[in-house]
Amino acid sequence: MEIIPPKWTFLALYSVSILYYSIPMKNKDLKSAHILLVEDNEGDIVLTLEAFEESKAKTEVSVVRNGREALEFLYKKGKYQNVKKPDLILLDINIPIFNGHEVLQLIKEDSDLKRIPVVMLTTSSSHTDIQRAYDNHSNSYIMKSLDMEEFFEAIVKIEEFWFQVATLAD
Repeated sequence: MEIIPPKWTFLALYSVSILYYSIPMKNKDLKSAHILLVEDNEGDIVLTLEAFEESKAKTEVSVVRNGREALEFLYKKGKYQNVKKPDLILLDINIPIFNGHEVLQLIKEDSDLKRIPVVMLTTSSSHTDIQRAYDNHSNSYIMKSLDMEEFFEAIVKIEEFWFQVATLAD
């Protein structure tokens, strides 16, 4: 068995065998993290919210159900005038009005929004969708598992990485 240095963490999402060493905490006092979930599937919304409720970090999750609402939220328009800027965006591709690719492109072209990490969280396994997401500067692309436990585990790993391992821009 290979010995893994304590400062290294290996995460494998959706893998049958997951080699997982304890995640080093960058901040012992975790601040509250604000996540914008852009998702139109009610089942995925419920499951995602449940996963964040179980997490170690304090998370506030705002949910919008289409691309227009996502942009209104991010640009603080209409009913979203007083919302807090998210620390992370979980963005589905197949959402109504403006799809996830269009929303991602606008986020990454905007100087006030482009530093917010955007994780594409979608059922699409299309090579074209994956390439387009990375061409538009997605921070990662995660395919939703149809298995509820694997989906839940992926959400927990996203939270652990972005709020316990990674250092985010202000």
